[in-house]
Amino acid sequence: MKIVCQRESLTSAFALAASIAPSRSPKEILQNVKVTAAGSKLTLMATDMEVGIRLELEDGVEVETEGTALLPVGRTMAILRESNDETLTIETDDSGIRITGSRSKFRLPGSNPDEFPAVAGFEEDKYHVVPTRLFREMVKRTVFATDPESSRYALGGVLLEMDESSVTAVGTDGRRLARMEGTGEAIGGHQTTGMTTIVPTRAIQLMERAVSDKEETVDVAARNNDLLVRTSRAVIYSRLVEGRYPNWRQVLPNRTDAIQLDMTVGPLFAALRQAAIVTDMESRGIDFTFADGTLKLEASTAEIGESQIELPIAYDGEPITLTMDHRYLADFCKVLDNETNFVFEIESGSAPALLTTDDGYGYVIMPMAKDR
Repeated sequence: MKIVCQRESLTSAFALAASIAPSRSPKEILQNVKVTAAGSKLTLMATDMEVGIRLELEDGVEVETEGTALLPVGRTMAILRESNDETLTIETDDSGIRITGSRSKFRLPGSNPDEFPAVAGFEEDKYHVVPTRLFREMVKRTVFATDPESSRYALGGVLLEMDESSVTAVGTDGRRLARMEGTGEAIGGHQTTGMTTIVPTRAIQLMERAVSDKEETVDVAARNNDLLVRTSRAVIYSRLVEGRYPNWRQVLPNRTDAIQLDMTVGPLFAALRQAAIVTDMESRGIDFTFADGTLKLEASTAEIGESQIELPIAYDGEPITLTMDHRYLADFCKVLDNETNFVFEIESGSAPALLTTDDGYGYVIMPMAKDR
């Protein structure tokens, strides 16, 4: 194999593939990226046996001799990042791999590419076409609420539900729940059944990274044991999380007499950050008191101090005080723009709070005990 590549485009593609390769593994061969040069393009493959990627690179690639090589992740990444050359030549021979620039030469040992495990391609005729922006927002707005440490339920991933025209993503750790809904187009009658399509947290984050904003849509195919995502340049697969997912629809409040307040993310997030200054890991609760046209945020921690922040709101009903973990509300604010308007729904000090936007996002926060 012999190829000439623009260093920057190769570095970007190699970094994405390398993010899937394990840094440590009893199978040392997995600590490589498999590179295949054929025609006018490169195909980069990496896997940790749970998640895998096939990534195609055509821009800035000149294939002089077709072939396949295994590039060790750590050393190759360091060469690509530290080099100042615009183009690099990578070639293989019986003694290993040579990477050459205009003022640099490296020789690395080479392993047998035939021993590298197969990485799944996208050959499905049943899948969903999902707008790229929606897919990225679904991941961003739900993945933070997952719990990879959970043993009772399969909470270590994002649940995907797809039917004829809709796509829903859900993340929960039992103390808060995030749900994002949107529209997608089913091809070939593709749909999920039950609450079994649970994509591991790390895997779906990698999928979101692989999706470029330049692309209008991505293809998503759910199978019995894994999920495939296809973009114009990459295919990523992931095994699914095994186990039961809680009935998340029972968690989302469906109340007719709750109080609904129109709010904006920016002012609430600013008040929250101020109130949280006197909290610590042992005392994370902040009292939210809704009364007399004001939302009052109060925190108190022994040996640290107290805070009281007020925010004007359109509410003049009976006072309601709700104690919440400030980190959970901050997570909601972080994934939205400061200008975003949302509805803050409350019922009592012991009932969960429901925060919703007009683009299909809902977020539930369970209240804390008063002694927090």
